[in-house]
Amino acid sequence: MKWQQVQDGPSAVYVVVLDPGEDPVAELTAFARDRSLGASQVTAVGAFSQAVVGWFDRQAKDYRPIPVEQQCEVLSLIGDVAVADDGPTPHLHAVLGLSDGSTRGGHLLSGRVWPTLEVVVRDSPAELAKTHRPDIGLALIDPG
Repeated sequence: MKWQQVQDGPSAVYVVVLDPGEDPVAELTAFARDRSLGASQVTAVGAFSQAVVGWFDRQAKDYRPIPVEQQCEVLSLIGDVAVADDGPTPHLHAVLGLSDGSTRGGHLLSGRVWPTLEVVVRDSPAELAKTHRPDIGLALIDPG
């Protein structure tokens, strides 16, 4: 992973470029924690050699994995970073384009970058907290 800060100040902007084989969830989590990000917006484009997205099953209160076991284009990756119990945590959703033009999408659980993932992280001076909601089964941003 390489990165460059392209805007200074309380609303910093970073460009993060992931290398082949890196897992975007792990790398962006480490980046957010290293930079102490507290309320950020994330967008990205690129490609994966494989990925797993998830669909949230309300009754099971867990993600149902949807494996994508082929090269795919990251048509859209959007998300945020907020502070959970264990530190800054990205929440990422992806739409992945397959070779036949179909798509798979959902919560990004994991992936393997190939050949690149180009990420823009827009931070803010605020801090948003994620609070675990047992009734839902997720930690959600609590703006209060």
